[in-house]
Amino acid sequence: MWNDLKSLAKRKKCDVVALWIAARDRRTPVGAKLLAGFIAAYALSPIDLIPDFIPVLGYIDDLILVPLGIALVLRMIPPPLMAEFRNSAAAIAKPKSLMAAFGFVTVWMIVIFVALKLTILR
Repeated sequence: MWNDLKSLAKRKKCDVVALWIAARDRRTPVGAKLLAGFIAAYALSPIDLIPDFIPVLGYIDDLILVPLGIALVLRMIPPPLMAEFRNSAAAIAKPKSLMAAFGFVTVWMIVIFVALKLTILR
């Protein structure tokens, strides 16, 4: 059972990298490209919607939301194209994107700013 879980986790990690590749490929349908980019960026980002240090809830996004998002995108991308992305993902350890990093930092700064603004106005 432990080996099955490790194998599943490894496949999902490869799928996340494949989604990152799919989001940057012009042959990917636009809706799938946007969702794939969001899910890959979220899964690869060190910042979570629900921080991992919160007991139980912290891992719900990693255990439920990300796999559901991956499953949805896999239905949107044609299987032969996804097979090509998976083959490319197997050769990449972990993608790096300065634009994605900048985007995440910007979004979190806006969220923090709005949260502070709302608390100060009260």
